[in-house]
This record gives sequence, C-alpha cells and structure tokens, in this order.
Amino acid sequence: MADRLRVVVTAPFPDADLAELVRREPRVDLVYEADLLREPGVDWQLRTERNPENQARFDALVDTADALLGAPDASGQALARTVAANPRLRWVQTIQAGGGQIVKAAHLDDAARERVVFTTSAGAYSGPLAEFAVFGVLAGGRRLGELRVAQIRHEWRGRLVMPAAVDQTVAVVGLGSIGRATAQKLALLGYHVVGVHRRPVEAEGVERVEPVERLAEVAAEADAIVLALPGTQATERMLSREVLAGIKPGSTIVNVGRGSTVDEPALIEALQDGRVGFAALDVFAVEPLPADSPLWDLPNVVIAPHTAGVDAHEPRIVAELFAENARRLLDGEELLNVVDPVEFY
Repeated sequence: MADRLRVVVTAPFPDADLAELVRREPRVDLVYEADLLREPGVDWQLRTERNPENQARFDALVDTADALLGAPDASGQALARTVAANPRLRWVQTIQAGGGQIVKAAHLDDAARERVVFTTSAGAYSGPLAEFAVFGVLAGGRRLGELRVAQIRHEWRGRLVMPAAVDQTVAVVGLGSIGRATAQKLALLGYHVVGVHRRPVEAEGVERVEPVERLAEVAAEADAIVLALPGTQATERMLSREVLAGIKPGSTIVNVGRGSTVDEPALIEALQDGRVGFAALDVFAVEPLPADSPLWDLPNVVIAPHTAGVDAHEPRIVAELFAENARRLLDGEELLNVVDPVEFY
C-alpha cells in the first residue's frame, strides 16, 4: 500500500473542517483550490460555473489525484471523464449520501469499477433527517394541517382528538442509517415501530422487521409511514397506488429517502380525498418541485425542498467520514459505505 494519499477536494469546505481531516489522517496530502469552487455553505448539488480556463485548470487538477473528496461537480459525465483521464485514481467519496446515482450516471465499464472504489457519505445526514421524520410523524398525529387551516380562517375549533404516541404504530420502510436513527427516536417517544427491510436486520427500537413483500400489510396497520429508501430499480414507486389504497384513513406519510420511491400522482389523490391525512416530504419525483405541482397548495402537506438533512455540522461530519475512510484505505482495511455495483447505493 502507498504511504501517502494525494486527495483533491472537488467541493467547497470550510478551512477548519479540512484542517480537522488532515489532523485525523496526517498521511493525506490535501489539495484544495478555493478559487475553482464556490463559497462553502452553498448547496452541494449546485455546479460551480467556470470559464474555459478555470475548467481546464480544474480538470487538470483532479487528474493528478489518488483520491477525490467529492465527485467532480456531482456529475456522472464529469466523473466518467476523470476516471478515464486519470489512471492513478483509486478512490472517490461522494459528498452526497445517495452518491451512488452519480456513479450510475457515469456508465463506467467493469474495468473502471474494478480499479476505482466509490464510497458515499451515508450516515452523515442521518441525525437531521431522522429529526425531520419525527417532526412529520408528530405533525400528522397532532393534526398540524387542520390546525393551520383553522388558524388562517380565524376559526376556534372544537376539541380535536390527538392520539398519544403509545397508541400509534409507525412503519419505517428502509432500515439503513436514516431509518435506524428514525426508529430509535420514535421508540424513545413511545411509538410502536415496525420496520420494513429487504433482509433481516437488528435495529434499536424496532419491534419487528417485515420483508418488503409485506409492505402493504404493514402499511395497513400503521398510523404513519416513514420512507427512508434509496432510489433504485427495486424501490421505484414502492409506495404504490395499491399500497396507498389499503392504508388507514388519515394516515401520515413522511419521505426522507428518494422521491422516486413514491407514486406521486397517487399520493396527491390520497391527500386530496383524505386517505392520507398529512405528508411531510423532503424529496420529490422531479426536483426542483415544479411550480404547478398540487403539492404546493395542499394544506395537509409540509414541503422541505430537499433540505431536511442540512445542518451546520454537515461539512465537518463529511470530512471526518472521509478521514476515517482514508485511514482504512491506507491501512488496507475495508472502506465504509462502498457503492453497490448493481443497485448503486
């Protein structure tokens, strides 16, 4: 194994977080050209606009790396160019938890995927996303939509029945890092939590785990459904029209995974006719959410524009995860969050 690792940073980071990365793994030679990137604190997903000269400088820089912190411009096309142009590249860690989709979009051949290991920042966003999921479950159970409508109309409503957590069941669909963190927090509040996952797993706070084939049955017994799924072929529209048809009237839906996992037109219909009483949504089938989407105007919907996982500590947590994986790479150990070459998550 090499004694040192030349790492080119392709996304904006505060200097203090990069210094902490090097403190944790001093065998990293960090290359950070701030003038080729946006200011730190701006949405990771936004591409840095460069003139032709700066783009050529940026491409030449990433082509000297042993490893990249961030897929270049979060773009599959840019990643494919870099992998092809840089034979010394060994590892890329995406900033995004769902960065496997960038790798998928690169359409790399088997030789490239064998040469370069790809990891994601899964786990870095679990805390804030789990908090948003808990907020959604609480808001649905506490009938936030109805309260807001009555407030806007200046109506003093009669007593609303608001069931206690101990009388409610929440189905958490997808028990990765986000789903497990959500389940743990909900259980501490007293909710009965049932997990739905593609294989048996241990998850704190989950009373039982059911296979995905039983999603419809689990959804039918739940007062709230939290989706914490990656976007793959297997999860496409998993919350389907058929599943929504069998849920308890007035159920709550929370999505902190990927918008592709929901049949969005069917969800809109269910929100309009009351089968779904409330929805808290961080992700959507098309992003940005089109201005003409009915979701914007439904009083029983809260929209977070794919920002529920953002907090002030995000860059530091991502940098710390990268430092740990750099240590593992240099010491010949297995890396964390390696992208699945079939499902790309």
